[in-house]
Amino acid sequence: MSDVPARASAVVIGAGIVGNSLVHHLALLGWTDIVLVDKGPLPNPGGSTGHASNFIFPIEYSRLMFELTRDSTEQYQALGVFTESGGIEVARTPERLQELRRRITKAKAWGIPAEHLAPEGVRKLVPYLDPSVILGGGYFPTVGVVDSLRAGTLMREQAQAAGALSVVSGVEVLDITTAADRVTGVVTSAGEIATGNVVICCGVWSAKVAALAGARLPLTPVVHQMISVGPIGLFAGTAGEISYPIVRDVDEGMYERQHGGDLEVGSYMHRPMLVRAETIPSNDEAVLSPTEMPFTADDFDPQLAAALELMPELLGDEKAGIRYAINGLISMTPDGHPLLGETSEVKGLWTAAASWIKEGPGCGRALAELMSGKVPTVDVHEADAARFYPSSRAMGFVRARAAESFNKMYGIVHPAEQYESLRPLRTGPLYARAADLGAVCYETARWERPHWYASNEPLLDKYAGRLMERPAEWESRWWSPIINAEHLAMREGAGIVDLSAFTILDVTGPGALAGLQNLAVAQLDVPAGRTVYTPFLNEAGKFVADLTIMRLGANSFRVVTGAADGARDAKWIADRLPDNAQLADVSSAWATIGLWGPRAGDILAGVKRDGDQSPPLPFGTHGVFELGGAVVLGSRISYVGEFGWELHVPAEQAGQLWDRLWDAGRPHGLVAAGIGVYGTTARLEKGYRAFGAELTPEYDPVEAGMTRPRVKAEPFIGKDAYLAARAAAPAAVLCTLAVDSHASADGSHRYMLGGEPILTLDGARLVDALGRPSCVTSAGSGPSVGKHLLMAYLPAELAALGTPLLVEYLGEQYPVTVASQGAVFDPSGSRMR
Repeated sequence: MSDVPARASAVVIGAGIVGNSLVHHLALLGWTDIVLVDKGPLPNPGGSTGHASNFIFPIEYSRLMFELTRDSTEQYQALGVFTESGGIEVARTPERLQELRRRITKAKAWGIPAEHLAPEGVRKLVPYLDPSVILGGGYFPTVGVVDSLRAGTLMREQAQAAGALSVVSGVEVLDITTAADRVTGVVTSAGEIATGNVVICCGVWSAKVAALAGARLPLTPVVHQMISVGPIGLFAGTAGEISYPIVRDVDEGMYERQHGGDLEVGSYMHRPMLVRAETIPSNDEAVLSPTEMPFTADDFDPQLAAALELMPELLGDEKAGIRYAINGLISMTPDGHPLLGETSEVKGLWTAAASWIKEGPGCGRALAELMSGKVPTVDVHEADAARFYPSSRAMGFVRARAAESFNKMYGIVHPAEQYESLRPLRTGPLYARAADLGAVCYETARWERPHWYASNEPLLDKYAGRLMERPAEWESRWWSPIINAEHLAMREGAGIVDLSAFTILDVTGPGALAGLQNLAVAQLDVPAGRTVYTPFLNEAGKFVADLTIMRLGANSFRVVTGAADGARDAKWIADRLPDNAQLADVSSAWATIGLWGPRAGDILAGVKRDGDQSPPLPFGTHGVFELGGAVVLGSRISYVGEFGWELHVPAEQAGQLWDRLWDAGRPHGLVAAGIGVYGTTARLEKGYRAFGAELTPEYDPVEAGMTRPRVKAEPFIGKDAYLAARAAAPAAVLCTLAVDSHASADGSHRYMLGGEPILTLDGARLVDALGRPSCVTSAGSGPSVGKHLLMAYLPAELAALGTPLLVEYLGEQYPVTVASQGAVFDPSGSRMR
């Protein structure tokens, strides 16, 4: 047992790849007096790093994970612990073959080398694979393997050599002390350490350790089965660890890869086996290590049979046998992303958890930058530990989603695919009315949000010929032409939209104005009754939030933001408010009803009762008025480009208001319109940007076309960078493109869904002066203009209206034209004012 220092600038708990990477990067950023603690022995303390298969495919399911993987690979290469082997994903079914085309297109968008292979082409690279079992494959030549234990050791030793780090192994953390919701220290089995920063890098134990400080991390340990078969005669003369490409047999949820003289086979297809951290054995109790649990052969037998079918020469060799088999433990979160950043509950309690070998060093670098007050090299907002609302940190939910997600690890997952477990949970006061109208709900932050309404099916006949129907099953999955019919009906008459999932944050107190002014690009020192649309920026002048703020009074503001971003936005604001301002999340107390369309004014007039006081409101203002017997906070803004209101009403009054609007609106053509209209079709026609799609920490307001005539005198976060961007020519410009032809090589019509690369007419990938590729950020129908619309950042020299380009989808190229840098429908905005 080691002695522990009395004080530390930060205590990092966990000496796996993430913890070692973190202390390395903290030291590089100038931190000293760091303490790294682990209850196990070094270099392999018994966590998931010690038994990981250690291979890295560069292609990922999200841009975040790709960038973290890219950064990690470069760090491994710099340490000299990366061996490039190449990797192949093989397809047994036509559906998988199409999925590989999608993945190779995505690889092209991100600059990853990739190519299609016929079965015999796969066999040339992997001579022990039976080509008759497969239909083809996708080859990724930059796949490789790493020595993660060696990498961690090198990083840890570099921090020690710099005099920045003390390492304490064989010591268990017993408690994390706090005062006034701030970390004050760590109690270990060898003594106490006073510190203002504790970082949880404990992998499968992370939630258990966070609970010591009163925080809940949405993470659970899950079993991943793996065996090693050998000796393999073909590998006997191999120099080094690997000489053949790694194979992912993705239809069977498996991988096979050479490991010296053995063949390693792993599975994500067995039944989900969730483990509670409290039941994981100690180092002394474990037969191998705490995260290498006893193998359950019955669960693995079907996958072993599939592997034998694919590689009969190796696995059928009587001289080879199973030499190692484990139920290895890995970490999973409800959405599959890591947990990076400071926790919502406790200041100074940081986490870098649910990170795998392939993104570990990237996560370490990102968290070190966050802890140092720097903008991370990689945009990690999607992995922010604060992104989960309390209901999504409930362990029952975490385990249910992990169980549902496990077998999708190598699955064919549609970008709009919805989870099924533990639904519904968060339902607004209008949920029953939406259900009566046949609402098809998508889930956001556990809220049920109507995406379209089956009751609007009769509109399909009315708008036949204008619905831009999608004949291919993939593009029509999780979509309905009813969305486009609702859109057209709203443009003709009016639409009523249930927006009760909005996150609503009240900021009050003498310091409210100063606190919010410091965050907002827009001027907030406006008269009470004004509604202000504004982004928030980071220190680099890039987007961190996009929302509206209503000034309710001298010291009272209401922030309205999206459900997906609300938890993260709330922490961003609260962390930066002065002591004389407070933030309260009042989302559950309010419902929001959107009413928009050319007949919206007539409908509102029809709802008024005698004595109702509802003065006319100009665009960009709000007011409290009586409507149909309810007291409403009405805001004259629009995200759909039509005249109307966001009507904020106390939750218990929402049902009555909806009913009165519905009854008054039917004679005027009112339809219930879902988020498919609000968030996609109407938004795209107007060129409105969405946070997480167009607005990310990768771009600035100048590139996004969101500059204002003047810059306010008051300081705000990112102001200097924003001023510099305004003074320079933008490297990229956000544009709306129209697809000119949907005809594929086989004559069928295909519709892009988002993420596709934009190319020059000769098929070259577009990259701007800062190295950022041009990819589709949003895609969807524009029913009013009869075009499928795409949004994408283009190099500035190609952003001129009418510029012809190409978009690649499923390996084929389709012609597109730059249609606008703003709205393609009602560009003057006259309809909504």
